[in-house]
Amino acid sequence: MKLFVDNLTNVDFSYLHPQRGLLGESWLVQLVLDGSLNEQGMICDFGIVKKAVKQWFDNCIDHALVVPTGMQRLTITEAEGETAVTWQYPQGGEFFCRSPEQAIVLVDLDEVNEQTLAQWCKSQLLALFPEEVKGLEISFVPESISGAFYHYSHGLQQHDGNCQRIAHGHRSKIEIFLDGQRDVAVEQQWADTYRDIYIGTRNHLVSEPTSEHHYRYDAPQGEFEIRLPTEYCYLIDTETTVEQIACHLAEQVKAAHPDREVMVRAFEGVGKGAIATA
Repeated sequence: MKLFVDNLTNVDFSYLHPQRGLLGESWLVQLVLDGSLNEQGMICDFGIVKKAVKQWFDNCIDHALVVPTGMQRLTITEAEGETAVTWQYPQGGEFFCRSPEQAIVLVDLDEVNEQTLAQWCKSQLLALFPEEVKGLEISFVPESISGAFYHYSHGLQQHDGNCQRIAHGHRSKIEIFLDGQRDVAVEQQWADTYRDIYIGTRNHLVSEPTSEHHYRYDAPQGEFEIRLPTEYCYLIDTETTVEQIACHLAEQVKAAHPDREVMVRAFEGVGKGAIATA
């Protein structure tokens, strides 16, 4: 007997990719439990499943930087409640991130993808369930997006929750309307601009960027720091909330099309986002 839960939750996080570097991602979580029926005629109560699994993902993967420890050109330092990660891009340049330990998840993998991370999570999750549960399958499913989308990472210093972590991210679609009609060419232009990008806030810069961007800030969870090559960064003057990103995009599109009425629907992961007009 099996029990399945589709779209139980979604996770928004970033991870290190062996070629693309820092990659923001949003995946839907699917769950299948295998086991025997209890005296209530159930494998496991849906309420228990949803609460336990969602809480685990919220604490362990969501809004974190996931680092596969088997990557080449990777150095990890753990000390005094902090984790620091240094990694060399194949084409040159360096990625560095230092955060409180709960913001960086080290996984014993060579590479993170939907399949490998699901297997890692499976080994962690089984202990959460009652004895009737004999096995489980976890799968991650990217949102089906027919139009333009981009992967981005960021950190929100002023956020009280886990969004304050300096390297978490999303896979997000974008919709841009000119005079009430979607313009797929402009959408794709901005998706290309934001491909695999780190969106940074100007007042988080340690110094004016040259060949790299260097950001650092203090937040309720501790001190956060990140450095990465300039070509992977996009700088704005405000906090990088989805509302501010939508406003920035609307202003930029309006500047390029001053005689048109502009509306931007910027998504932050799956099924949520902000609308801005100009």
